[in-house]
Amino acid sequence: MEPTPPLGFDDVRALAEAWPEVSERLCFGTPALFVRKVLLARLREDGRTLAIKCDLAEREFLLEARPDLFFITDHYLRSALVLVNLDLIGRAELAGLIERAWRMVAPRRLLRDHPAAAG
Repeated sequence: MEPTPPLGFDDVRALAEAWPEVSERLCFGTPALFVRKVLLARLREDGRTLAIKCDLAEREFLLEARPDLFFITDHYLRSALVLVNLDLIGRAELAGLIERAWRMVAPRRLLRDHPAAAG
């Protein structure tokens, strides 16, 4: 069985666009995804790291459980974001992160009005 190629921002975009009202634009000069005007995730300047919204309690768990995959820099200490190594994450795990991030930033009305988001 051949190794799976690492995921890239095209994969992130495709997974995120399955959720209502996700749009793409630049943020600090790199591609980023938003739900309405709220940041969902952005590609960092290295092109291999994704900064994604994450509950702070979940972030602590992720950082402890998988320090090879999840990390933060001093810049993100006070932000509800976690950094993800796109070279190491699997598609299913990334899809779960995106879903949780979307639920975090989507307005209540959007959550209520879209049946796919009800889960």
